Amino acid sequence: MVMWCYSSVVVTDPGGVPPNWRPLTDEEKGDADPLVGSGYGSAQLDPKQSAMVAVSQEIRFCHKCKQFKPPRAHHCSVCESSSYMNSSGRRCILKMDHHCVWVVNCVGALNYKYFLLFLFYTFLETTLVSLLLLRVFMEFFNEGEIDETPGSLAATFITFVLNIAFTLSILGFLIMHITLVGANTSTIEAYEKKTSPKWRYDLGWKKNFEQVFGLDKKYWFIPAYSEDDLRRLPALHGFEYPTRPDLEPLQQH
Repeated sequence: MVMWCYSSVVVTDPGGVPPNWRPLTDEEKGDADPLVGSGYGSAQLDPKQSAMVAVSQEIRFCHKCKQFKPPRAHHCSVCESSSYMNSSGRRCILKMDHHCVWVVNCVGALNYKYFLLFLFYTFLETTLVSLLLLRVFMEFFNEGEIDETPGSLAATFITFVLNIAFTLSILGFLIMHITLVGANTSTIEAYEKKTSPKWRYDLGWKKNFEQVFGLDKKYWFIPAYSEDDLRRLPALHGFEYPTRPDLEPLQQH
């Protein structure tokens, strides 16, 4: 499971903004779900009016990509400045969380679940290894006869200590991301909204969780989504996100 989730994070495109993408107009949206905030505003602006777009909270424009970008999308400065080209390809990433050097990829809307599962199974694996090494580790402190050779015992002692340290670090990272999922925010957004006590995308822990892991429980612990979830949850595609109607006026002001 560790290798399956890790490879899924590495090879899965985190989600990029298609060339010449633009927000939908009100006529194109039609009768939208009242819980789905537009997040776009008027879509008839010409890119040359980017100065106006820059100060708008509803319409977002990337001056590096020279095009509009959906809500919660961010430009990856690491990919932009790096000499290598990975699957994110120097562009805005949908619901970008961070650029992870360990997976040589950005973590975004389309592979965030896989990244969380990778952390989860890595934590379980390192915990299992620690438990298996515990018996030999305890023999290090015994005064009686030891079955292991001194070299093997020393290697096991060092391995156990390093493994425990790695397990605790993974646990801390996992807890941080579980907290982010519960608040329906990303690492970048958590930093950006420090001064904002209310978050328009926070719909409650259950709905926030479903936007990352889907509704089908059979798929919660594997790096995949059911076709039904992909069809009924627009958030899984990274372009549209439900918002809290009571915070829409606050966002507009």
